Amino acid sequence: MSKHPTRRDFLGLLGASAAALALPESHARAATNQPTRPRPNILVILIDDLGYSDLGCYGNRFCETPNIDRLAQQGMRFTSGYAAAPICSASRAGFLTGRTPARLGFEFVTKWDGENYEDGWDERYADRKLIPPLYTLNLPLDEVTVAEALKPAGYTTGMTGKWHVSAHQRGYLDWSPTHGPKQQGFEWAAQTFGAHPYGYTKAEKGSFGAYEAGEYPRDALTEGAIEFIRDHRATPFFLFVSHFYVHVPLGTKCKWLLDKYRAKAAGKYTAKRALYGAFVETLDHYVGQLLDALDACGIADNTLVVFTSDNGGHPEFAFNAPLRGSKWNLYEGGIRVPMIVRWPKRVKAGSVSDVPVAGTDFLPTFCALAGVQPSAEAPLDGANILPALEGAGSEALEHRSLYWHFPYYHPEKDYDKRKAAIGVADGCVSQTQPQSAIRQGRYKLLYFFEDGRYELYDLANDMAEQNDLAAKMPEKADEMREKLLDYLQSVHARLPLRPRKGAP
Repeated sequence: MSKHPTRRDFLGLLGASAAALALPESHARAATNQPTRPRPNILVILIDDLGYSDLGCYGNRFCETPNIDRLAQQGMRFTSGYAAAPICSASRAGFLTGRTPARLGFEFVTKWDGENYEDGWDERYADRKLIPPLYTLNLPLDEVTVAEALKPAGYTTGMTGKWHVSAHQRGYLDWSPTHGPKQQGFEWAAQTFGAHPYGYTKAEKGSFGAYEAGEYPRDALTEGAIEFIRDHRATPFFLFVSHFYVHVPLGTKCKWLLDKYRAKAAGKYTAKRALYGAFVETLDHYVGQLLDALDACGIADNTLVVFTSDNGGHPEFAFNAPLRGSKWNLYEGGIRVPMIVRWPKRVKAGSVSDVPVAGTDFLPTFCALAGVQPSAEAPLDGANILPALEGAGSEALEHRSLYWHFPYYHPEKDYDKRKAAIGVADGCVSQTQPQSAIRQGRYKLLYFFEDGRYELYDLANDMAEQNDLAAKMPEKADEMREKLLDYLQSVHARLPLRPRKGAP
């Protein structure tokens, strides 16, 4: 299968007209002016699978998140913050490069080295109408990451935690020796699961530690990040703290904490959601330790902190409502995520922004505040969002187009046993078909590759995506559909294809 489908393939699959496709719209680029103030440190805290409504500052009354809520009180909380993808590896690739997964050809999670299906087809997909693209295993080394982009500005770069943009090696999520963080611009990199259950031994699973009320396990991931902050507090740094929390498997070593959430959940929530509440509170504790370290080092005022999630929450226990869907699909529950930015004296404390921003925006934004120009050889999809952060004019950001592309089926196993419809807070892992989406202003359109169907929603009045306006607003729907397809064509997006004749 060709990585870049021909125009004939593209038009044939999508059922587009034979008319020439328009040129892609131009994308915002980072500012080139030198900063007038000292370059800030940059701390990115990326959470795994955190739902849009999992935090107190986003309306949750079950999970207790005082440290993250404090961060929101001291900075700006975005209500239309988006991940680059509804799934982990693709979202992280978008964040690291400022380029959409469609442009990167990296739209799914990475696999074991060498794992793929021959010729794009095997028995796993025999009951499905389309063949997904081959898995992308590694983020190419010629892609310029945010760490590489900031180094010319004198930033010391560090990373710890979940990488997940390279093929698994000796164990699940093990970093690649050829495509790991140190090969992608990070000078310091520490691989650890920390206190997450991924790191539990067989004996530790299902057991509790001797923790009193208010005590949490030590987290090597957080402690390593704090050591990096202390060591580099005198010079500008970029630190990427990539948590495994709150991804499954769920777990806690604190019996007091689980008892607390079981009591809170009684008669209202499932046992799994009680455990999830304890999980989220544990994460909040580690975030608080990072923020306290900035204070203790006296550098909080000159540190830009970004807190966000790589995609929406798991449908069985995360709080995605009032959004429809969850991780793995392109309804809002899969891609709209918590996003908080704190930058004392530059970002107004306690502010809330409705401007749509995405994970791809951070590379150009960080370059702008550091006074460096992103590589001209790698077109960016992200925009410099400093105007939104500083309360300046952000009209261009509000009306630009944001794109998502997920040309796969999910789940990979037992697809036919899953619920066909995708609902709001239904607690189900549903069938996700190959799809793409575009948001422009208040409107969002989803396109489904199996049958060319599309849905249009007015997110300003229907953030739960319950009222499909495609039939009522055909001109708007057609306009956005064509813009989405034009974009996919312009970036040589990999498409799901029809099976060849004679395929099983």
